[in-house]
Amino acid sequence: MLHDASHYAPIGDKVILITGFDPFGGDSLNPSWLVAQALDGQRIAGHRVVAAQLPTVFGESLQQLRALATAHRPALTICLGQAGGRSALSLERVGININDARIPDNVGAQPIDTPVVPGGPAAYFASLPLKAMLRSVQQAGVPCEVSQTAGTFVCNHVLYGLMHMLQAQGVGPAGARGGFVHVPWLPGQGTPSLALRDMVRGIHAALWAAVLHQSDIALGAGATH
Repeated sequence: MLHDASHYAPIGDKVILITGFDPFGGDSLNPSWLVAQALDGQRIAGHRVVAAQLPTVFGESLQQLRALATAHRPALTICLGQAGGRSALSLERVGININDARIPDNVGAQPIDTPVVPGGPAAYFASLPLKAMLRSVQQAGVPCEVSQTAGTFVCNHVLYGLMHMLQAQGVGPAGARGGFVHVPWLPGQGTPSLALRDMVRGIHAALWAAVLHQSDIALGAGATH
């Protein structure tokens, strides 16, 4: 879903592009898109937030993301996705060059052991200040974690593809940064869950931290397994 011209940032504004996905896997809604919608039009430290929906579809999701990046030239891109079973906002550290779908996407495709980008590097790190974002979200009273895996479904596909666009292909303005955040289920979708207002508050805090910190802070948030 691309925004029309009325959603383009005025000249002089920098853009934060935030995306969410359409529902998948039998769900009737996707909290990632509801969060993105709620933040559309917000102004954060001289940046205007532009929200857009991506399809939960291998290939097409990256085509739409590239079109959005070309149209809006965002200084910062944060893609959101749903991660049922997680209890906190999950700031993804790395995207890997593999598609290995446990379930079909929304057009029935189920790639197994195929690359996101043929010949691309094994992985890309997100270029967001994850630890600064973590601290900001936690200070806002919202559960948050740094995650070491974005899975191997369309979310990882988009994270890897986004970083490939930014780092290898130079899509967007110089210094453009990007990454991915998983959000939990909403109450009623399953447990654990997080209220929509808390997700919105947490992602809002994360966006402020991402804009204000060009370099990250030192803060322990690793995993033992």
